[in-house]
Amino acid sequence: MKFISLLINNPLSLNIPALLLLFCTALIISSSYADEPVIERGEDPATGLKYWQWDNDGFLLRLTQRLPDQTRAYFEARGFDEASAEIAATSCIFQTMIKNTGTQPSQKISATISHWQVVSGESSKQLLHREYWRNLWLERNQSQSARVAFEWSLLPESVEYDINDYNWGMSSYGLPPGSQFDLIFSWKSQGKIFEGRIDNVICADDIHPEPAT
Repeated sequence: MKFISLLINNPLSLNIPALLLLFCTALIISSSYADEPVIERGEDPATGLKYWQWDNDGFLLRLTQRLPDQTRAYFEARGFDEASAEIAATSCIFQTMIKNTGTQPSQKISATISHWQVVSGESSKQLLHREYWRNLWLERNQSQSARVAFEWSLLPESVEYDINDYNWGMSSYGLPPGSQFDLIFSWKSQGKIFEGRIDNVICADDIHPEPAT
């Protein structure tokens, strides 16, 4: 109210350059706030498994923990020997979803998962990609049906989605159970490359909870 009174009764007393700077700063803050990513962290009350979800600029990425026991049982049931299933189970695998949450009709998104980076401590590396797993299972003489089942379980290396399209799959980070990391990821939309980051993601601990009764 004081500002309005000054503006009406004595406009020459105001510092116009300072007011312009204040106005421009307000605009900048307003626009950057609108573009801030929505990062949701939570926990499934039924399982205790944690999840991390990023949603910004039409790109949604959700990471949900998988217990090592879940992964052991899943791949042993598909023909992997116990030792090989153990390798997968202790490689920090997440159930992962990517979805196009854009609002413009032509707003496609695309991403190449092998370009993403896992930052843990002082090191930065790629996720464990399909070629890594393919070579490992061949070296370990896993059956073709087991290898195919593993590949079908993984999130595709490259994705492209129209609005509201999405896909689920496993992504693997090559870290021991209980490790913490930051994920740096990128995607492309409408000719522009975007980058995002989710900090303090935690690989599931290697625990063995009793089945719910």
